[in-house]
Amino acid sequence: MSDKKELTFEEAMNELEEIVGKLEEGDVPLEKAIQFFQEGMKLSKLCHEKLSHAEKQMDYILTENGELEPFEIQEEKEA
Repeated sequence: MSDKKELTFEEAMNELEEIVGKLEEGDVPLEKAIQFFQEGMKLSKLCHEKLSHAEKQMDYILTENGELEPFEIQEEKEA
């Protein structure tokens, strides 16, 4: 994972997918597998934090008068 800049969600997911692919191949030395696992956990945490932040942002929408109000999804009733 690049510490030079903050990864976007998509970049972190791509890196995580690459790590999973390498680990699934099964021919990774144990020390390298542990390193990949640790990096994957960091990326997973970053993705979770970004999703949580986006979810909090989506919990509110602007009303016509510019005030924030809770956003609720209304589920359709089955007929």
